[in-house]
Amino acid sequence: MASEIQPHPQARKPCLLNKIDAFQEVVSSAVIIPKEDGVISVSEDRTVRVWLKRDSGQYWPSVYQVLPCNMKMCGNFYFAFQEFILSEDYNKMSPARTYQAHQSRVTVVLFVLEMEWLLSTGQDKNFTWHCSESGQQLGTYHTAAWVTGLQFDVETRHAFVGDQSGQVTILKLEQDSCSLVTTFKGHTGNVTALCWDPIQRVLFSGSSDHSIIMWDIGGRKGTAIELQGHNDKVQGLCYASHTRQLISCSCDGGIVIWNMDVTRQETPEWLDSDSCQKCEQPFFWNFKQMWDSKKIGLRQHHCRKCGQAVCGKCSSKRSTIPLMGFEFEVRVCDSCHESITDEDRAPTATFHDSKHNLIMPHVWSADMGHEPCGVLRFWSAAVCMKLKGQECEATVALEGKRKIQEN
Repeated sequence: MASEIQPHPQARKPCLLNKIDAFQEVVSSAVIIPKEDGVISVSEDRTVRVWLKRDSGQYWPSVYQVLPCNMKMCGNFYFAFQEFILSEDYNKMSPARTYQAHQSRVTVVLFVLEMEWLLSTGQDKNFTWHCSESGQQLGTYHTAAWVTGLQFDVETRHAFVGDQSGQVTILKLEQDSCSLVTTFKGHTGNVTALCWDPIQRVLFSGSSDHSIIMWDIGGRKGTAIELQGHNDKVQGLCYASHTRQLISCSCDGGIVIWNMDVTRQETPEWLDSDSCQKCEQPFFWNFKQMWDSKKIGLRQHHCRKCGQAVCGKCSSKRSTIPLMGFEFEVRVCDSCHESITDEDRAPTATFHDSKHNLIMPHVWSADMGHEPCGVLRFWSAAVCMKLKGQECEATVALEGKRKIQEN
């Protein structure tokens, strides 16, 4: 089955560059080698592979390592994660160290080069950090639920931890100690992905509730901007800071490229009322007003633009509100619908359908000092795609579970 990419009529869209088709099992993760035409992949066939682009334009294996058990981006499905050293010519891979960090499956591993720290989380609800030079465990923190997302800010030494309860926890890490800074929750489902922008100092969180939330960490205002553009669980996020584009992917094959270089609006809180705040008709639980007015109570709805509690008759219209993150049509009251202009409805994201389960994106951009390349990972395949636009070129890497054929 061929992959279809159906963008909205905007400037930027991804195009297929290349694919790596040499896997027998699901590709768990893959990353672009900085400043090299290469990709490192980890597959459930227990291999870590290095792929280099040859003169023919195709990616061919340079070296691979068979692991003792199933791995997920250098973290195995049980207790440990492993470290490897690659030679300068990428033709030799040597096991360096195994970190026995957890008592159950490792979920996330993150290497912080500036600190020489290895951060990891597991289903044992433990967040740990190790020194990559000595291999010594520096500390651990027990979380409320097992962690599914992890990011780190080098400047402030803050770790952002997203878990199965839908909560995001901010921890302050020192060399051998850890302190709780704050927690916040905005998702109704579990957190499935985190992405940190150290320049704008905002954190993006994706969830199984199909939504993405942009948290204003640096502004310290508690602003939370909601992005609604997926029809299924959000499984991966990455951010291109030079163009301020957020790339998200979901398990239904949806790829959304968000333009974050716009002034977005925070969604209003839903107001409580016993009657419609437009026509004053009682809602069905307001027995006194129903009795006094001799009217049957109505069902309560909320306008997504103003947050008022309204009945179905007063909110019969639908509209997109892209600056509030609603790229799909949502319920709005009649007065708000009249106030929304065609300019207000201009989309701020492009949508693409790969028709395959996508797991994780990874981006490498041209302004990072090298010609961009990317990978789109599927069942037994990895595919290179490039994001082309009027202002820039960047590359996105996405993961999935089925082989894709080039159109």
